[in-house]
Amino acid sequence: MGNLTVRALRAVLAVVLAGTVFVQASMVWALATGEREGTLPLTPLRVITILGMVAAQVVLVCVWRLVTMVRRGTVFSHAAFRYVDVVIGAIVTAALAWFAVTLVNAPGQRDDPGVTLIMGGVGVAILGVALIVLVLRMLLAQAVARDVEAARMRAELDEVI
Repeated sequence: MGNLTVRALRAVLAVVLAGTVFVQASMVWALATGEREGTLPLTPLRVITILGMVAAQVVLVCVWRLVTMVRRGTVFSHAAFRYVDVVIGAIVTAALAWFAVTLVNAPGQRDDPGVTLIMGGVGVAILGVALIVLVLRMLLAQAVARDVEAARMRAELDEVI
């Protein structure tokens, strides 16, 4: 991965992380001051959203660490699995938070149940992202196994030579 790519990705990750922290702080402030708007149950929605953003922030930090490992050339190691597993768990957590938002929002959508179905579909799509990352984890496992095998074969060849 090129230096420019790493810097660009890190800049995007930093901006998104700062944005989520700002939104979380605003939502916590709204919860603390008791601000109420409209008829939706905003307190549960805000709490669920804050927890969903925590899941997103965990993903951002893990991706940052993985990018660091890529830059150092150590991503094809067993240490990378820890970060990938946390990413999968955080994405599943975000999907569960989205399903919770869907359930909280559903009673207000009795006149138009299609919205609830669409929101449920978005939750399934989020779970699909977790499955994609799981497949990528399996590919990482294969790459690590091949790297270990190649190192073993190099060591054997060095002994022969």
